[in-house]
Formats: sequence, C-alpha cells, structure tokens
Amino acid sequence: MKLCVMSPVLNQMSLEEALKYLNSLGVDAVEMGAGGYPGKAHVDAADFLAHPEKTENFKELLEKYNISLAAVATHGNPVHPNKETAKRFHDDFVASMELAVKMGCDTVIGFSGCPGDCENSERPNWVTCAWPEDYQETLEWQWNEVLIPYWKETAKLAGEIGIKKIAFEMHPGFCVYNPPTLMRLRNAVGDIIGANVDPSHLFWQGIDPCAAIKYLGSAIYHFHAKDTNIDKYNTSVKGVLDTGGYGDAGGRSWSFRTVGYGHDELTWNNIISSLKIAGYDGAVSIEHEDGLMSPREGLEKAVEFLKKVLIKDSAGEMWWA
Repeated sequence: MKLCVMSPVLNQMSLEEALKYLNSLGVDAVEMGAGGYPGKAHVDAADFLAHPEKTENFKELLEKYNISLAAVATHGNPVHPNKETAKRFHDDFVASMELAVKMGCDTVIGFSGCPGDCENSERPNWVTCAWPEDYQETLEWQWNEVLIPYWKETAKLAGEIGIKKIAFEMHPGFCVYNPPTLMRLRNAVGDIIGANVDPSHLFWQGIDPCAAIKYLGSAIYHFHAKDTNIDKYNTSVKGVLDTGGYGDAGGRSWSFRTVGYGHDELTWNNIISSLKIAGYDGAVSIEHEDGLMSPREGLEKAVEFLKKVLIKDSAGEMWWA
C-alpha cells in the first residue's frame, strides 16, 4: 500500500512547495485535485492540456520529489439539473481523464452525482425514503433516465481516452452513497466503475467499513483515509441526519476528524487488514477535513498514525504453515 495525500489540503502552497513538503513527510503518492469541488489550485486540467509544458513540468516535479500520481480527483455533479452546472462538472471530469492518461495514470476519482426529480428541476433531489410512493418514482427516474445513461456514455468515453478505473466516493447527497448503490451502478455500466472507500462517510451512516470492504471486494479502486467522530449525546437526540454547519462541532451529531480522532488504532488496523484481504494494495489517501486542526497539524498527525497501521510489504510465504 502507498501512503498518499489528497492535494487540496495544501492549496495554500505552490505545487512544488506541496510536493516538497509531502516528500519531507515520507509520503509516497498524491491524489491531485484538478477540477470540480476539489478545485484547481495546483492543477487546472484543461489549462495543462492546452499548455503541454505545464504537464511536463508536473511530471518533472513528481520525479524530483519521488512522489507518484495515484489518481486525479475531480468530484462534481455532472448530472446536476442545471445544465450549465452539469456541463461545467462534465467538462472538468473529461479534461481530468485526458490529463491523467498523459501523466501515465489510469484512475480518476469523483462522485456519481445526483439529478433533480424531473426534467424541469432546478436543484438536486437526494431520495432517502421509500414512502410515499413519489420518492420511489423519483428514484427510478433518476437512475433509469439520467444516471445510468450518463455514466454509460461517459464510461465509454473514459475507455477511449485510456482510463481504466473511475472510483466513486460513496457520499450522501449523491445517488451512489453506500456499497449497494455503488454496485448497482457498476452492474449497469461495467467494471470501469468502482469504489473510492472513505470510512468517514460510512461511519456516520452506521455502516461498518470492514463489512463494506468485504462486500465490495475487487470493486475497490481507491481509498480515502478520513475519520468521523460520532457525538453520542447529540446523536441520541437528533439522529445521524444532521444538516447543521460543519463549524458547529459541539452541536453536530458527527464531525469529520483526522484519522485516529474518531476511531482508535485497532479500528484502523482492522480496516487496513480488510483492504489487504480484499486484494487492495493501492493508495491510502489522506483527505484532511478536520475542523479542529490546521491543515499541517491534521495532515502530519494522519501521516504518523498511518505509518503505524499501513501494510506495505507482501506477506510472502507462510513459513509456519
């Protein structure tokens, strides 16, 4: 497994400063934000494609600081009911796929997206209820008329470009938010679709990350190392569906934390071991979104924590068996 960092946490640095800093921490790889919600602070995929010298400079910097490119991240909502918004996210995603291939990388990270509830919608509509019947009708329309057709077409384009893995972060608010919805889209579109497993989004839904990893198996294409603290008192009163602002750490049912500040080392040992059993040996990418720590402190604590729990070497022959 490779110790990796998702780059937006270092947006305050230049690209070279960020890579030099990651090298100093002993990080092996980077997941580069290049559009969509992660932004373009370090890499604007469309701009890099228009100026090949920038792509070459990016390659040289990665080599200089001994950092590999694990994936290009362009999370967005390309099926947004606002056509202009959807096109912006789609264009970013396509440019990121093209740049990834030019960089020798075959994996892109994103969201499935979420449509509205009909052709005339203005905003996305995330369905979480089975009743009344309107919700099921909306859900089937979203999947059969929008989501599956869009990703079938985009997956075909991805294959033509040279992308082998589209890894969806299973994120509430989007149609793919848990293992069964990930597999539903994968079964409909093809095995170019896989999972970016992020335990932080599973914990607060009540999903056991180890069970999710076992269920997904070879469909796991990427992994985000991010934790969640569940506030038992607030959850006992409000439940886990919390629309309060992320800045209200004392009032929320749950909050994102750096690894080790939501769940203990044993929990993370089990998660990493579950990945190993599932055959995953790729990037373990730190995504820092801890509202109680600065980017540097949260990232550095995560790096040191994960150095203890990652399994890097092959087990080799079981000499005792």
